[in-house]
Amino acid sequence: MSVEEKEGFVTVYTDSSAPLVAHISAGIDNMTIDESGVGEGIKEGADPYDYILAALGSCTVITLHMYAQRKGWPLERAEVSLRHERIHADDCAHCEEKEAKLTHVTKHLRLTGDLTKEQRKRLKVISSKCPVQKTLVAGISVETKLEEN
Repeated sequence: MSVEEKEGFVTVYTDSSAPLVAHISAGIDNMTIDESGVGEGIKEGADPYDYILAALGSCTVITLHMYAQRKGWPLERAEVSLRHERIHADDCAHCEEKEAKLTHVTKHLRLTGDLTKEQRKRLKVISSKCPVQKTLVAGISVETKLEEN
């Protein structure tokens, strides 16, 4: 894939010198996921799920501010703390059902500003309507294409 074809893509690589360290480029941003301490129970930094939570959290707070600005509401700060957990279904009795998901994310939302009770309730509803959350809840189709060297 040429440089022009890679535009709009997030590129991730690892190599044999540090096979548990992923190097990520997204536009002009560079990030690293270091899983080299996992075998010893050491968390060196953000893991892949942390990046998913970060994407969900950033989309949530930005969506809230966009909505509040449109409405002229006094939202000063929107903060969300997120946790990812594995939920073990009852012996996987309902695994074929879409609702029997084994992954669960909890979002704790903190809104700062002189907001009414009704505005706070509405912002809670809006927090679940960010594009990233809609994508995660709907499910994602992933296609892998093998490129020639």
